[in-house]
Amino acid sequence: MGLEKCTEILKKMSELILNELPKADYSSIFSDFVESEFFLIDGDSLLTMFLCERSLKQGQELHFFYLVERYLVDLIDKGGQFAIVFFKDAEYAYFDLPELLSLRTALILHLQHNTTIDIRTTYSGCLSQEWKTFLNESYPYFLIVADEGLNHLQTYLFSFLIIQSWSMKVNAVLASGQVSDILRLYAYFMPSKSSKQKFFKENKQQIENAYIALIKHLEECRVFAFKPLFGNSIGDNMVEEACETISLLKQLWPEGSDIRRVLCVTSCSLSLRMYHYFLENRKKTTSCQKNDIQQGKSDCLSLQEMEDLCKLHCLSTVFLLHLPLSQRACTRFITSRWIEDIQTFLKMKKWCEYFILNNIDTFECWNLNLIHLCDLSDELLLKNIAFYYENENVQGLHLNLGNVIMKDYEYLWNAVSMLVRKFDVGKPFPLRTTKLNFLEKNPLPIKDTSKEKMPDLGFIPMSSEVVDKFAGDILKDLPFLKRDDPSVNSLVKHKEFDELVHWHSHKPLSDDYDRTKCHFDEKSRDPYFLRGVQKYNVFQRFYGSSLESISSKIIVTQNIKPKNFSEPKSKKANESKAEIITRENKKRLFAKEEQKEEKKWNVLSFSIEEKMKENLNSGIQNLEDFLKSCKSNSVKYRVEIFGLTACLKAWKEHCSSQGKGETTKDVSIAVQMIKRIHSLMEKYPELLQEADQQLIARCLKYLGFDDLASSLYPTKVAGDDIKRKIKNKYSIGIGPVRFQLQYMGHYLIRDERKDPDPRVQDFIPDTWQRELLDVVDNNESAVIVAPTSSGKTYVSYYCMEKVLKESNEGVVVYVAPTKALVNQVAATVHNRYTKNLPNGQCLCGVFTRDYRHNALNCQVLITVPACLEILLLAPHRQTWVKRIRYVIFDEVHCLGGEIGAEIWEHLLVMIRCPFLALSATISNPEHLTEWLQSVRWYWKKEDNLMGQNTSSKRSAGCRANFHKDCIQRRQSYKVRLVLYGERYNDLEKHICSIKHNDIHFDHFHPCATLTTDHIERYGFPSDLILSPRETIQLYDVMFECWESWPRAQELCPENFVHLKNKIVIKKMDARKYEESLKAELINWVRNGNVEEAKMVLRKLSPSLGVSSENMTQMFPLLVEKLRKMEKLPALFFLFKLGDVEQRAKSVSAFLEEKQERERHPKADKETHNMANKLRKVKKSIEKQKIIDEKSQKKPRKMDKSLLYEAEHDNLVKMLEKNLEIPPECTYADQKAVGPEILQMVFNRVKFTRKGAELKALAERGIGYHHRSLNFKEKQLVEILFRKGFIKVVTATGTLALGINMPCKSVVFAQNSIYLDALSYRQMSGRAGRRGQDLMGDVYFFDIPLPKIEKLIKSNVPELRGQFPFRVTLVLRLMLLASKGDDPQDAQAKVLSVLKHSLLSFKQPRTTEMLKLYFLFSLQLLVKEGYVDQEGNPMGFAGLVSHLHYHEPSNFVFVSFLVSGLFHNLCQPTHKGSKSFSQDVMEKLVLVLANLFGRRYLPAKFQDTTVKFCQSKVFLEDLPEDFNAALHEYNMKVTRDFASFLLIVSKLADMKQEYQLPLSKIDFTGKECEDSQLVSHLMSCKEGRRAISPFVCLSGNSDHDLLHLETPDHVILRTVGISYTQAPLLWSQKYDSQGRRMPLNAYALDFYKHGSLIGLVQDNRMNEGDAYQLLKDFLLTIKSISVSLRELCECEEDNVVLAFEQLSETFSEKLEKV
Repeated sequence: MGLEKCTEILKKMSELILNELPKADYSSIFSDFVESEFFLIDGDSLLTMFLCERSLKQGQELHFFYLVERYLVDLIDKGGQFAIVFFKDAEYAYFDLPELLSLRTALILHLQHNTTIDIRTTYSGCLSQEWKTFLNESYPYFLIVADEGLNHLQTYLFSFLIIQSWSMKVNAVLASGQVSDILRLYAYFMPSKSSKQKFFKENKQQIENAYIALIKHLEECRVFAFKPLFGNSIGDNMVEEACETISLLKQLWPEGSDIRRVLCVTSCSLSLRMYHYFLENRKKTTSCQKNDIQQGKSDCLSLQEMEDLCKLHCLSTVFLLHLPLSQRACTRFITSRWIEDIQTFLKMKKWCEYFILNNIDTFECWNLNLIHLCDLSDELLLKNIAFYYENENVQGLHLNLGNVIMKDYEYLWNAVSMLVRKFDVGKPFPLRTTKLNFLEKNPLPIKDTSKEKMPDLGFIPMSSEVVDKFAGDILKDLPFLKRDDPSVNSLVKHKEFDELVHWHSHKPLSDDYDRTKCHFDEKSRDPYFLRGVQKYNVFQRFYGSSLESISSKIIVTQNIKPKNFSEPKSKKANESKAEIITRENKKRLFAKEEQKEEKKWNVLSFSIEEKMKENLNSGIQNLEDFLKSCKSNSVKYRVEIFGLTACLKAWKEHCSSQGKGETTKDVSIAVQMIKRIHSLMEKYPELLQEADQQLIARCLKYLGFDDLASSLYPTKVAGDDIKRKIKNKYSIGIGPVRFQLQYMGHYLIRDERKDPDPRVQDFIPDTWQRELLDVVDNNESAVIVAPTSSGKTYVSYYCMEKVLKESNEGVVVYVAPTKALVNQVAATVHNRYTKNLPNGQCLCGVFTRDYRHNALNCQVLITVPACLEILLLAPHRQTWVKRIRYVIFDEVHCLGGEIGAEIWEHLLVMIRCPFLALSATISNPEHLTEWLQSVRWYWKKEDNLMGQNTSSKRSAGCRANFHKDCIQRRQSYKVRLVLYGERYNDLEKHICSIKHNDIHFDHFHPCATLTTDHIERYGFPSDLILSPRETIQLYDVMFECWESWPRAQELCPENFVHLKNKIVIKKMDARKYEESLKAELINWVRNGNVEEAKMVLRKLSPSLGVSSENMTQMFPLLVEKLRKMEKLPALFFLFKLGDVEQRAKSVSAFLEEKQERERHPKADKETHNMANKLRKVKKSIEKQKIIDEKSQKKPRKMDKSLLYEAEHDNLVKMLEKNLEIPPECTYADQKAVGPEILQMVFNRVKFTRKGAELKALAERGIGYHHRSLNFKEKQLVEILFRKGFIKVVTATGTLALGINMPCKSVVFAQNSIYLDALSYRQMSGRAGRRGQDLMGDVYFFDIPLPKIEKLIKSNVPELRGQFPFRVTLVLRLMLLASKGDDPQDAQAKVLSVLKHSLLSFKQPRTTEMLKLYFLFSLQLLVKEGYVDQEGNPMGFAGLVSHLHYHEPSNFVFVSFLVSGLFHNLCQPTHKGSKSFSQDVMEKLVLVLANLFGRRYLPAKFQDTTVKFCQSKVFLEDLPEDFNAALHEYNMKVTRDFASFLLIVSKLADMKQEYQLPLSKIDFTGKECEDSQLVSHLMSCKEGRRAISPFVCLSGNSDHDLLHLETPDHVILRTVGISYTQAPLLWSQKYDSQGRRMPLNAYALDFYKHGSLIGLVQDNRMNEGDAYQLLKDFLLTIKSISVSLRELCECEEDNVVLAFEQLSETFSEKLEKV
């Protein structure tokens, strides 16, 4: 089948990929916390990616290898684990580009021999069976692949690879459009979906046929390209020729050589031989075709001329061998191209290089150095040498080569001469024997870099205390301009646009706090508002009560005296009379309560006994319910004895009723017996009587635990009634230790302290929790790392209580990462505490970007990081800031996150008070604590200085706030690290697989994740915990795998020292046994028993069923199965918003179908009839009312009216019954929530976007939860799930960030890059929470086995610092320093932020770089007119800093405003009008959409032929005048940034800069000084300071830094700076292949058509994401509108009016959806 016959399927494939491109998720392909999936990179995509790089010139191989290595080392530094795949078939795509074929081969060899990267080259193509097998075995999460090749045929090859990867459930990541920063790499992620797998399955045969046809076509093209050069010497002949040349060289140089020399002489000799044949063949051909003789002469050069070219090549190779990179980087740049006539020979030579490199393995037994495979040729150097010999040398410039170079060159050329053999190639000198110019004539053949000298900008002098204190030590080394310099004199106030004269740009703006929507007017006395506040408070308390069952506490302010809790309480003798009376009263009350409970038990015991006879388990449940509510120990003891007696009776009956053949017993009865025994012996040992001990001994004897019975009651009485014959009848059949570990693991008693702590009323805290209480009592700071649900949050509430009791002024700030968590904590505080406060003050307040409530007049503020930063940086909020006594940071590991991580850093270094930093997952807490301790020492020093100043002021008579300041200063500066690693409940893992079209669960033993290599290198991961059942399983398998195991008896559970003869085995005992077994297995591995250990790990691995092709369809069955197993409530974690909603709806649809199937066939008809009857009855009632009114209520008529009403009520009831959902068709527990509460929760979402859908799902017991829901919708799901009404919730990872949603099971139902070791621990931590379940279950559904193994065994990655500054932050800091209420305090905060970044902690070089970056930022701000030379903000600094979320768009926006562009644009419909035409509004939205909320689409999507229905999709460019202004702004910033790079380049590590980043191949060396020619050619020493020497090889210089869109890899890599740190906004962005990437026009499209569905269909956005983006876009418009109104005193300014109109109309449109 020819390729032309396959066009239809090729077109279908291209369309499928094109259609998916805009839906691609542009996100980091590495998770926030540096934990990578295993992934693949297509080698040819990698090649294409960098060949198209604009800074790279053709033939500059070393520069190319530098780009590839820099990219790969970036992946590795970010935690990347990958393999690179080069398919054999992919070679055919380079048939007409032999120079790339040899480069590709060199790249493969270089990566194989000089790096440790896994390179795969054995697969023929992406449809081969070996490739599919590899994918099945390795489970790569994604494949990095190009969407477009160097020609259309290579594009088809990439399309096949993408389609095939999707079919194998491997996601695709585009090679183009990637952007890297310090911690992340952003790329377009195209997931494998069931629809794509279906496409491949349906078209499999056509796809395979098309692939075969494509490869065949490529082979033909290759032959076609090959034949004119080599005649019929195709393939095999050329391989033979290459091998022959290689073997000749081995004889010539038996001692071995370097790859550069070898390739040079072999390729030159082979290509000259081939060219010789070529000329001979041509002679024969042309003699037959006499007409073409003339033509043959004209385009064919002589052999002698080609010999000259080869000589030049040999000389260039010698230069490569002897010149260090520092010298080569200064090569002149020759702009002339090779003449057309030598192209044939050059192609031939490249083919020869390819054949030689491809047969490199023939050098195996020879000493061949392959280190310099990356530097085989340098075309620019070759052109330089050619230019010299054919121009300068001819004109009389004779320069010597130098002794060393000359000798080496002669050596190479003599070798070429000997390898050619068949003809004489001439002597080494002279180098040129012919006169032909190989380079084209060019008026400017050499690029003049002298004119490209960088402008030496110099620093504008500044006199600012902040600058001196932070960067004073480096100022002396910087080039400063003089005061009379023109650049300095020109810094007069910018001439503003005429219409801006009435604008007060210097006027302080209201801050984000003022503008945030306030729930209620806090000062209003309006009854409507007061009712609203009352409603809000009632709901908050209700919401809080759903979170925890703690009664509210009234807080009274008291003078707290420091207490010493370690001392025992004083003797009763020291008690006062009042204390004695109180104690006696308590005693009396307790006795009364005990009597009540006695009576209650006497009443209940009979019914419980009856219940136990019917069903032991439900009877025991009733008994345990009573025990939970009972407080009296004596009553509890009686109940336990009662329960034990009943269990023994049940066990005897059960064993007696068993038939002869039955051997298995109902272990659950025995479990309940031992559970009661544990409780009696551990909790009430002092109440045990001899008779009770005898009862316990009898129970143990019945179970077959004779030794335990004897140890407790060593007489025969215990077993008198058990005859030996029937002993086996009652015995459980296994030892007591094994029984307890195997069947009672989750019931084992935890080691808990029994001594109460007077500071805590609700529970008895553990030792580590007491340490936290001490931290708060001592006003210390702490980093607290403890597992989810371990009880670390309690200290937060203790801290709040302490501050509330201290005074009415002190404030605690609770910082939560998400709005959902803010709402939850606020509700908890509302529910826990009440306090009578003075008017205008309240206990709890909230501040998020969406709304605020009592934020600055509360004592407990719950907020998100960005909002607290706003308050800390606001110059006029410092009085409030001083009231803060404690800050609590929940989920502090967000410090390493993707969004807003630097804000967490700023907060931690700016606060002066103590703090608590809580997290479940940090792997380097010691480093974090050390950094925070250094910050606290800084504050100690600053507070002492301020204290001295305060003392001097006080002595001068200033005593105003002395008392408050004293309270604040009474703090410790110590930072404690509190670590606790024990989970209260065990988690067991299960893998879901499909067997016989049904879902099966296989228990997954945690040890199955390990390999012997992992154990040998790292041991067992610290948090790889086994349940007692899994510990027993590990012992059994170890025993089975090594028959002669020496310690088998010692480590047998029954003999283990901590377990032997124990009636009550505790959780800690089981943990010691687990640790011993782990240590033993490590010894096996390290002491030579690796095979046995491997067998253990193999046997522990589950034998899994198959994974269904479409697991999505199986999802409802999974939920149903969990319901049957009583594993609900459950949380199902997915990572895509659309899927979260879709899966919840699919479960609901499944239940609806089930209901439909089970419904009575006539039910619909009956419902219809009843509804009709009801309608008629309603009409009759209405008619009757009219008649009654007319007839003045006669008694008989009234009877009729009553009859109708009774009939109406009866019909309504029947209709409701007919329509109600059967229990088996819903997961909702109707008894869990009363109808009033349910209605209240539903009413709150009546008018929200997803309210109706969530209500319908909730009625089926289902919900979903993600970031795009509003807070009321999220609360509906949270409350009903916690109350037990909803049992199934699908959610994204945001739910895992601290949200209190206890459940029995957690299901991971979707793989994602966001599912990493950290999120796994957080999400799985929701299962089996303390006080809810004794065991948690974790299920993996449709997650590859290697991924599961990795999640369980991987450590949580370390937190690493982000780049801490942006230019806007520097401006905000300068605003605070100059305008702060307390200048000294403000300056201390500013310097703390500047000095204490986590990135620069213990990194002096980074510290210096940050100082320089700070100075660059200031210079830019000075030049743009935002800061004066004293560091005081001026001009529109307020507006820029107010839009700080949007850097660099904030700077661009203000530059447009100042230059009058918005005034030109915003012209009203007619003079004097206050409204603007649709055209003006759309243009304004176009400008704003180009600045804010920018989302790029992949470049390839522009090729789509799809017609869009409503949207334009691709955003148009800015209007010309705006575009010109943007270009001017970018150029100014670029010049400043380039100047900064020149200065910061002195910090580069030049040793590393001359090494390839990955292979570490060194290109340093002694410069060649004895060659005049070298000195002449390498004369461009200027302008090579700030860019990589490898990049200089392509003729780039420092001047290229002034070009817009200069890629980051041009900059010196060890400086740690990239263009992302410059506030540049590109009007046009290009991907790595030079294609323009369009912006998505979603904001403008929505403004025009107002349809969210239109954005989903045309703009290919997820509905939730689109809504969120539009909401953010509207917030920006509103923010600008308010700022402009505040800045402008003219009521009728057109720009202000236009923004207000836009804000209003956009808001209306968004409200409609």
